[in-house]
Amino acid sequence: MSSGMDSYWYVLAATGLLLLVSVLTRAGYFVFGDHLPLPDGVRRALRYAPAAALTGIVVPELLPWEGGLAAFVGIPVLAAIVAVMMFWRTRNSILVIVGGMIAYWILNAAAWLLG
Repeated sequence: MSSGMDSYWYVLAATGLLLLVSVLTRAGYFVFGDHLPLPDGVRRALRYAPAAALTGIVVPELLPWEGGLAAFVGIPVLAAIVAVMMFWRTRNSILVIVGGMIAYWILNAAAWLLG
């Protein structure tokens, strides 16, 4: 019983400390932002943060984790190509998301029907 309670308090303390550190680091900019302005180089670099985060999420899903040509022309890659072409033509982010997902569903259904 004692080890169960010890691990409970350990997990609770670790969660509390992670919460505290997260709040302090995130709130620090809001509290001290006027007194400690970011340098222009950092501001310019932060403009690329959303694109870098999105790339970090999407690209690993598209990379082939198996060998062979079939890994390069999979359904997610074809749907991503459709989404990129839609963005290139329309510059509409919502249409890219909707069109890419519709292309993925259609390609996935076609692959399922064809066996």
